[in-house]
Amino acid sequence: MSEKIESEGRNQELLKWIAVTILVMGGIYLNSYFSSESLLLRTIGLVGIAAVAGWIASSTAKGSAFIDLCLEARVEIRKVVWPSRQETTQTTIVVLIVILIVAIILWLLDSMLNGIISSFIT
Repeated sequence: MSEKIESEGRNQELLKWIAVTILVMGGIYLNSYFSSESLLLRTIGLVGIAAVAGWIASSTAKGSAFIDLCLEARVEIRKVVWPSRQETTQTTIVVLIVILIVAIILWLLDSMLNGIISSFIT
């Protein structure tokens, strides 16, 4: 009995994902089909189709898990200790100095190898 229920649940999930796919593909097609219409109207239509597709997708197991992941990520972002303005400025300056040093080293290496190859060619 439980296998039959699981099978029905999988079939419902599959049908929902097929509906989401059809909605997304239909929205893309309709956007190009009505390309002569106002951009505002097409955007409103696409947002509406995306909302319906998102609602259907969120009612699936994977969609629900994705929403939970997004909500948990939002909670974790609130826990982050962001650097101060001074720390950000100092780190940026260090990165720029390192980039400049590496650029000079690569330029010197390129010039040196260019000179060596030129001496073999001529």
